[in-house]
Amino acid sequence: MPAEHPLLAHLLNHRPAGLSLPAELVVPDYAGSSLANLPASICRCLGVDPLGQPLHPAWEQALGGPYQQVLLFVLDGLGWDWLHRYWDDNPSGPWDDLLRGGTLLPLTSVVPSTTATALTSLWTGVPAASHGLAGYEMWLKEYGTIANMINYAPANARGDVGGLRRSGFVPEDFLPVPTLGTHLAAHGVTVSASLPLPIANSSLSAMHQPNVHSQPVRTLSDLWVSLPRRLQAPAPSYTYLYWSTLDELSHVYGPEDERVALEFELFGLQLWRFLNELRRASHGETLVLLSADHGLIATPKDEQYDLRRQPELLNCLTLQPTCESRLPVLHLRPGREDAFRRMVEREWPGQFTLLPSAQALQSGLFGPPPFHPALDSRLGDCIAVPHGAAYWWWANRENHLLGRHGGLSRAEMLVPLAAWVV
Repeated sequence: MPAEHPLLAHLLNHRPAGLSLPAELVVPDYAGSSLANLPASICRCLGVDPLGQPLHPAWEQALGGPYQQVLLFVLDGLGWDWLHRYWDDNPSGPWDDLLRGGTLLPLTSVVPSTTATALTSLWTGVPAASHGLAGYEMWLKEYGTIANMINYAPANARGDVGGLRRSGFVPEDFLPVPTLGTHLAAHGVTVSASLPLPIANSSLSAMHQPNVHSQPVRTLSDLWVSLPRRLQAPAPSYTYLYWSTLDELSHVYGPEDERVALEFELFGLQLWRFLNELRRASHGETLVLLSADHGLIATPKDEQYDLRRQPELLNCLTLQPTCESRLPVLHLRPGREDAFRRMVEREWPGQFTLLPSAQALQSGLFGPPPFHPALDSRLGDCIAVPHGAAYWWWANRENHLLGRHGGLSRAEMLVPLAAWVV
């Protein structure tokens, strides 16, 4: 099915003033068509004052409301273009019935297009500029370490999960902005979240989900059997459901691997059954949404992008690169800025745009003000924006990823928002 949509032109043509990037890259419109705007619109769908800036009217009108129940499925790694390629290749499966029977809208992810940042926006209604979680790996000056913002441990630690707690890190106190669960609960809405068991009890979930009923799941069968029972909670209610397998498979095998398509098909079959059962009991009072934190781009292994082969370039940095391999953040040694730029252009001519971090922040790439006070240190001096499928790898371990995200390509930035009223 065609990936084009009347609202896509707005997403693809948006360019903040003061930001010069290649035309093929996508920059979020945080004023109303990004993931960061979805929480406020979910509030409105439940008859609650919005938390943050809602979606533009063209998107909100398609959702309707108000409703007694709202469910949001977040499929990690489901890109807008990938979805449409799958639909073209599978025109008669469960997803054809699902997508034809609902509303399908395009959104953008946030910058960086990575899980830790995007999920934080889905739980706060603001982008990284305000919530401050600007990457998968991030320099935390207050703890003296580059931290993995999924595991909340030093980025170079092997097998450590939650190690920042030993340095005094308290996940519930990390975000300087209100969270969606607390906001909805204060307005009488029952809020629950179902995530895979290892993630449900993580520091990231503790940060996102105060005042939220955590209901971990072990497998997809656990999710689909348990979900109808959980929806019997008193209305109004908001239920958040996160599934990570598409992203995991896409990283390891590449986003076009048949395993990814099969996993998506199996999820769609169970979602189709679930919606049909829900229709018999709901009477139009429930809104079911499905979206994603980001898409992925195929990144075949290529030694030219291995920074461990570039000791002269690494010598220009005070820290290892941070953020994402598809959006590296650089902390430069004083006096080495020009040399660094020359080396990047010499080794990868035309493959990266180097943005001064202050310019990227002020232009709105990470969202509008107010800016988190720690972003000056967390975003360093310079941001390398890849073109095409370029990336950098710097970790002291095997480069095994055949699919990546974090950057500004259409494949990474465009995500679907599907909606069904049941």
